[in-house]
Amino acid sequence: MTSPSELSGTDEAAEARQVEEILGRLIEHGYRFVHPRDDSGEIMTIVGVRAHGAVVDVVRLDAEDAVNATRMPVDEADILAPRTVLWSRDGALAEVVDALLALPEVPDGTSAPRRSGGARGCWVPGTRGRAKWLAATP
Repeated sequence: MTSPSELSGTDEAAEARQVEEILGRLIEHGYRFVHPRDDSGEIMTIVGVRAHGAVVDVVRLDAEDAVNATRMPVDEADILAPRTVLWSRDGALAEVVDALLALPEVPDGTSAPRRSGGARGCWVPGTRGRAKWLAATP
C-alpha cells in the first residue's frame, strides 16, 4: 500500500491514513497478515488471520470496497475456503472490519476439536504452492 507521505492529493492521503488506521486496529487485536503474490510477484490480496479459543477469524482485503471477513471453527483445514462458516460479511473495508471486531471474543480456554497431533492453528496458502502454518495465539 502507498503511505500517506507518498500521496500528493489530500483526499488520497486521507484515504490511505484511514486504511492504515483500520489495519492497525486489526494488528492491535492480534491479526497476523500474509500477502499472497502472483507469479510476477504482485500482491494479489491481503489476508489477516487470528486464531483464538475455538475459532479462527479471517479478513481478506481484495480492494478497499471488496473485503470479506469470516469466522470459522479452529479445526477448518482450508481457511480461505472453509466448509463450516459461523459468521461472514462482505463489503467496504471499514464496515466489514467494524462488524468483525464487534463479534464477541472467544475465551482462550474454550475447548475446541483438535486434529491429530494436538497442534492448534491453520495452514494458509502461499506463493508458488507453498503454505505457511499460523499457530493459534495463546
